[in-house]
Amino acid sequence: MRKYVWFLVLILGIFSLSAGELRTFYPPIEPYRSGYLPVEGGHNIYWEESGNPEGKPILFVHGGPGIGTDAYHRTFFNPEYRIILFDQRGCGKSLPFSSLDNNTTWDLVNDMEALREHLNIEKWLVFGGSWGSTLGLSYAIKNPARVEGLILRGIFLCRPQEIQWYYQTGANRIFPDLWEDYIAPIPLEERNDFVKAFYKRLTSENSEERTQAAKAWSGWEGGTSKLRFDPSLYSYFTLDAKADSIARIECHYFINNTFFETDNWILENISAIRHIPCVIVQGRYDVPCPIQSAWDLHRAWPEAELKIIPDAGHAATEPGILDALIQTTDSFLQRN
Repeated sequence: MRKYVWFLVLILGIFSLSAGELRTFYPPIEPYRSGYLPVEGGHNIYWEESGNPEGKPILFVHGGPGIGTDAYHRTFFNPEYRIILFDQRGCGKSLPFSSLDNNTTWDLVNDMEALREHLNIEKWLVFGGSWGSTLGLSYAIKNPARVEGLILRGIFLCRPQEIQWYYQTGANRIFPDLWEDYIAPIPLEERNDFVKAFYKRLTSENSEERTQAAKAWSGWEGGTSKLRFDPSLYSYFTLDAKADSIARIECHYFINNTFFETDNWILENISAIRHIPCVIVQGRYDVPCPIQSAWDLHRAWPEAELKIIPDAGHAATEPGILDALIQTTDSFLQRN
């Protein structure tokens, strides 16, 4: 009996040691330079740099579309990097806020290339999760000579089947309680197409209707993004301004098929970037962006390394995903 107890203690100790070794964020860091870049279509894109001005440049591509950047996004990276953040059109500090005019995937791709030229960078690493993986892949396909490597998380290929799963039928069977809050603003006769119904309200002149729809849409995302419900994340996603830009811009993109020429555009064009080093980090129980998309990408791009995190959902801040991301960014820093 005593031997059995000591065996359990040993196993638990090893487990605790292993859990304690998970990597987490680097210390907070402030930008050493920031500004606004005027781009076509009347938009001004906020950008900032932190870390080492002479370091290897890495671009953080935020999710949504419409979420914007936050200070903690700088701390995914060793400060020896030249860390570049920017807010995509219509969100964060970029202006005009929550604007849908001249706001497409290809506008954002062009903005990224304009920012690269503005900062006098020849090639950079691209780091993106969720919608950031979509945009990062799209940028790389259009500009493969400018991408040194890709670090992707929570793969979203923006195919109709993925939108259908999350916003119409599929994910509702996993989160039926949160689903009721999501569909509440939509009358029964319009529930055959939630994206269309939400778009009608999110572009309404009725501010109360727009706010109600925005919080329902964004709350659904905030409530389902972690393996375990996180009240603070839900609250963040339902802040008035944050919910407005997330819901309006996401819905605008999704009702327009993300402005892709075909339903499977990324995979159909993946050959353009198969020579670029890539690591994919994917939570096994990711509901907003199910693992099937990461698997499909990996099958089309077998040279890309796929790291499946067994006890995680979608959010980059989940311990296993965060650990894998920081280990990966550290490894790219050492590459020539």
